[in-house]
Amino acid sequence: MTARGKIRLVGTLAALWGALGAAQAEVSTVRLAKQFGISYLPLTVMEEQGLLEKQAKQRGLDIKAEWLRFTGGSGMNEALLSGNLDLASGGVGPFLTIWGRTQGNLKVKGVSALNAMPLWLVTTNPAVTSIKDFGPQDKIALPTAKTSIQAITLQMAAEKAFGPGQQGKLDPLTVSMGHPDAQTAMMGGRSEITAHFGSPPFQEMELKDPRARKVLDSYDVMGGPHTFNLVWATSRFVTDNPTVTAAFRAALEESLALIRDDPARAAALWIKAEGAKISPAEAVAIIRAPQNAWTTKPERMLAYLAYMNRAGLVSATASSESELFFPDPNASGAPKAITR
Repeated sequence: MTARGKIRLVGTLAALWGALGAAQAEVSTVRLAKQFGISYLPLTVMEEQGLLEKQAKQRGLDIKAEWLRFTGGSGMNEALLSGNLDLASGGVGPFLTIWGRTQGNLKVKGVSALNAMPLWLVTTNPAVTSIKDFGPQDKIALPTAKTSIQAITLQMAAEKAFGPGQQGKLDPLTVSMGHPDAQTAMMGGRSEITAHFGSPPFQEMELKDPRARKVLDSYDVMGGPHTFNLVWATSRFVTDNPTVTAAFRAALEESLALIRDDPARAAALWIKAEGAKISPAEAVAIIRAPQNAWTTKPERMLAYLAYMNRAGLVSATASSESELFFPDPNASGAPKAITR
């Protein structure tokens, strides 16, 4: 071998060892979290099919995915800030809250959107036909008072209904409660809960009962489809784990493709994993509903941010949704989307 050939060989080996060392420096266990509802279907499919582990292995990493469950985004944010969680998921409200509060340190950003879905405020109080009819005897259950996407949407609706400065008028009526418990409490008729600002499939299941009616639709409040759920992480995690992050995005795309191409299979996976008391046909109907989009493209998040800026809930501002997200490590340009 010539001297030049030896130099090239040494250089190649050094590059390989460098890449191996970088891969080995990444986490071996990825801690992810999700909440309740079919809106987390992309993550459930990812978990049940081992897609994150599969995509990581294709990139030379052997990892373990550890899935956790929370009832609201605020708990996830606490776990993320304390270093007990790597990838959080939830609604736009909790995300924008932690995004705004960490721009000077941890720099939390979105990894990807998961969907666009309408959120319905449902009540069993026959006297309530609009949010103006709620009184002190009513209690509205939602994931986290004042900060969940449901709470923020309710504030925006109150501002429109009652006038400027009245966005918090209904806040005293809200109660923090996970969706399954909220549904049980409201439909049981024996608790103080008379309304539930929920998410699929709980809102659809509630409306099957003739006592229930929809009094608010988030798409009406926002002027059209908006992102419901997304995944976020700290800049340190994404910077230290580029291969894991790329594997997650690839696994998410694979999961969304399965949902698009075989909704019946996706529904079966979700029902079995969640022990959901919903028929396969009902689950498929929700998955395929034209108002629901399984997409990584963010929608109308800046409208939420503008309100939170105006209400003093978040001080940081953004001029484009791309400022809220890390770049997709697997592609250049805008995030991919699955069209409706």
